[in-house]
Amino acid sequence: MPSNPFKWLYPGMKVKRWLLTSLLGVIIVGFGAVLTAEPYPFVSTLGVVWIICGIILIVMGIGKMIVSLLTLFLPEGERELVNILYQRRYLERGPKIVVMGGGHGLSHLIFGLKEYTSNITAIVTVADSGGSSGRLREEFNIVAPGDIRNCLVALADAPALMGELFQFRFSKDSQLQGHNFGNLFLTAMVQLTNGDFERAVKETSKVLAIRGKVVPATVSNIHLVAEYEDGTQTQGEAKIPNRNSQIKRLSLTDNAHPTQDALTAIEEADVIILGPGSLYTSVIPNLIIKGMSEAVAKSSAFKIYICNVMTQHGETDRYTASDHVKAIIEHSNKDVIDACLVNNAEAPHDALDRYEGEESFPVKADVELIREMGYQVVGTDLLGVTNYVRHDSQKLNRALIKLIEANRVIKR
Repeated sequence: MPSNPFKWLYPGMKVKRWLLTSLLGVIIVGFGAVLTAEPYPFVSTLGVVWIICGIILIVMGIGKMIVSLLTLFLPEGERELVNILYQRRYLERGPKIVVMGGGHGLSHLIFGLKEYTSNITAIVTVADSGGSSGRLREEFNIVAPGDIRNCLVALADAPALMGELFQFRFSKDSQLQGHNFGNLFLTAMVQLTNGDFERAVKETSKVLAIRGKVVPATVSNIHLVAEYEDGTQTQGEAKIPNRNSQIKRLSLTDNAHPTQDALTAIEEADVIILGPGSLYTSVIPNLIIKGMSEAVAKSSAFKIYICNVMTQHGETDRYTASDHVKAIIEHSNKDVIDACLVNNAEAPHDALDRYEGEESFPVKADVELIREMGYQVVGTDLLGVTNYVRHDSQKLNRALIKLIEANRVIKR
């Protein structure tokens, strides 16, 4: 059945007024053109004025009509349209940033960076073996979805309620107790895509309308293996923190390879950021995937390591900032880092008292030792103290952007 063109003239369409405005402008331009043909200078000048006024009405009418039509398809109308234009026109000109890691540190970082550039790719570790992710790995033989979910939510442009839904955790006594809705959603999407985890992440990205990309570091169902100084070994990310012996070496159970999307993002990157996050269970797991550290080292991107604020008992006891850097280099390549961002502010004593029971202490900012290793170092106040001592998101993003801008060479 053919559409009725007169529906555009129905009441409430918010089109007629702007269509009439444009038509009025056309009439005024035509009338002005007639006046300019008169031999009298005063009348001719008046005609030019009429033409200018008509053109203004035409432009205003067409512009308002386009906005009126576009806002019909946007949930928050004209304000959302402005946000989309800002994102497409301004943020898409930002540097291509690749962030590698896992855990809450990575998601908090990219949540702030997405206001600086929309060209963000989060390469996320999939070796988590605890909680909801661990249970789903065992039952469905998939890679860990938890850190992927956190990054998807952090980059989401979908309504806030959608983000809350993906982070919702079932708590009542049931078969779903402890599971996270986002993890279940990703697991279901994997089944719908015939076991293709990469495609499942891409389809979920569309649901959340994310700004940037989230890609798994690998799609191999890997587990971490830690070898300790006392010669013992432990398998499984959740079991790696060891209170009795220092980690000597980290490896993977399988000969995993990076995803092609991860390698492409690294090759095209202007900036690569490692961390923040648990050194041995978030940052290094990405770098020990076969070919990953070589790709990072080969990349012409500016590479930044963000050192943790506090040590992690069982992983980085007594580690200084330079010890964190040494561990990364020993597990990968000396060229995976160009610069380090280190907190040098002191936390209040009352805040540190809460960490004594966990045997977690501030990471010493031994910046001179890092410089002697050949790396650029920025020591600054990155501290945020609320219920926890951690990076302050705003301070961290400001310091990062300042460092990036100072060394910025965007590929064309």
